[in-house]
Amino acid sequence: MNRVICSPGSYVQEKGALGKLADYYKELGSSGAYLIVDGFILSKYQGEIEASFVKSETPFQIARFGGECCNKEIDLHRSRLGKCDVVIGIGGGKTLDTTKAVSFYSHIPMIIIPTTASTDAPCSRLSVVYTEDHEFEAYLPLNRNPDMVIMDTDVIAAAPVRFLMAGIGDALATFYEAAACVQSGAVAMAGGNATLAAFALAKLCRDTLLAKGLLAKASVESGVCTKALEDIIEANTYMSGVGFESCGLAAAHAIHNGLTVLEPTHRFLHGEKVAFGTVTQLILENRGADEICEIIRFCKACGLPTCLTDLGLDDTPDEELMKAAMSSCAEDDTMGNMPFAVSPEDVLAAMKATNAFSAIV
Repeated sequence: MNRVICSPGSYVQEKGALGKLADYYKELGSSGAYLIVDGFILSKYQGEIEASFVKSETPFQIARFGGECCNKEIDLHRSRLGKCDVVIGIGGGKTLDTTKAVSFYSHIPMIIIPTTASTDAPCSRLSVVYTEDHEFEAYLPLNRNPDMVIMDTDVIAAAPVRFLMAGIGDALATFYEAAACVQSGAVAMAGGNATLAAFALAKLCRDTLLAKGLLAKASVESGVCTKALEDIIEANTYMSGVGFESCGLAAAHAIHNGLTVLEPTHRFLHGEKVAFGTVTQLILENRGADEICEIIRFCKACGLPTCLTDLGLDDTPDEELMKAAMSSCAEDDTMGNMPFAVSPEDVLAAMKATNAFSAIV
């Protein structure tokens, strides 16, 4: 058995990190930093982002992210790099995935700076590429993890609570998908089977979410950074990131990908759709009602979708839902990592059962 675990070169979680970007950059480069920044973040934090570069007279170039991690956006930033020798991504998951893809194709180091704790993507050697119409297109495996992942807890505490809850929805899948992959012997995206350490992180991730998730929600709703919030930032980002990449994905993320073919779901965040996918995976696995109820109640308390109505699909006919089910079982997706065969018909049945069970929990 070939066991592999991988993680970012360094993971930093602290207050005021945006004001130190030039210092972080100098650990990796010298001729100039190329910063891909989410438009909203740029309008709100441009002064903090530029401050350390200006003060230290460090060359830098800022580019506004276009909104979708698609091949057109990736190629645009590659064409603008010039002499910059490090690419820095600041923003949400799609901004960061674009940054990682630019680093991969341009063969330069990368620094990843999430402004929310909304996905487990920052730490991974993976970009998720969509079409320009916002439908899932492909996973882009990279040759290494980010050189640095930097979490500014002040910025994350100031972000809308919905983003933190979406991160919890994404991270909640980590343990259940990891368990499925360990049982099936699936090869994870890291290139081997799960290590004991990676699986332990996946379990710690779930346990931390259930123990501290609602306390962290209250913290962000109050605009403060507490130890509970710091724990959830780490769980959403590092524990889940290393856990999913070094253990594997299974039904929950495959169902998310399938849902992206249905237009009403486009307004929902990645982790919100993954939360529904996680409950659906538990139904597929025929887990006990008590366990499924616990996860549904937790998701509801976090404001995460647990039924089709929550995803804008309440009046969607079965033939449309079947399109999502069929897409989730695509040969190149992760449904094949489940420890038993799953058909589109199984997925459709599980989605409808999830919808009905959620209504009575």
